Amino acid sequence: MKRREFITLVGGAAVAWPLAARAQQPAMPVVGFLSGRSPGESAAVVNAFRQGLAENGYVEGKDIAIEFRWADGRYDRLAALATELVARQVEVIAATGGSVSGLAAKSATGAIPIVFSSGGDAVKLGLVASLNRPGGNVTGVNLVFGALGAKRLELLHSLVPATAAIAMLVNPNYPSAASEVQDVEAAGRTLGLRISIFDARTESEFEPAFTALAEQRRQRSLLPTILTL
Repeated sequence: MKRREFITLVGGAAVAWPLAARAQQPAMPVVGFLSGRSPGESAAVVNAFRQGLAENGYVEGKDIAIEFRWADGRYDRLAALATELVARQVEVIAATGGSVSGLAAKSATGAIPIVFSSGGDAVKLGLVASLNRPGGNVTGVNLVFGALGAKRLELLHSLVPATAAIAMLVNPNYPSAASEVQDVEAAGRTLGLRISIFDARTESEFEPAFTALAEQRRQRSLLPTILTL
């Protein structure tokens, strides 16, 4: 073999070897992060999420990749976003920003593991079969914030005992909104309080809701107090 041909052969092998080695390396696993909220209001949650992964030996960009999907408060978008993550073939889906994210993920896949966080009753909402034995591909943390609505009302009443009316700001699209409203209204009847409900599905509806609240406050003695997400 001529010297020039030998150098060309060796040089070609030297280039091809690292390419082949990279091709044989397993693809970096991808974690899906699905949220009903926006990146801005979830910065602390994302930082804690990355920290928790790092503490367990998973560093973004080194050991795993993270695919983020944000609904920005538009819960009707979650189904499509969850479907995107399933099509991306993520290894697991972290469903945050409310139980509605977990429900969307559960509807999108019965195979990919889903870890949710929920303030409502995960069993009543249909996320899991039971808290002790979730079953299926879904598990998570049930914070049960919704059940605290009546307690928050009692605490508020103790702080402002003179008021006879309370306003409650609600996103009616939230899965547990109806049950939370019922709990607060029942507690209001027990305490002799009038509960006024104001709806706000998106940020653009906040201002009209508070305008209506202010008008009602002028007509009655109404104190704006409780926010239900």
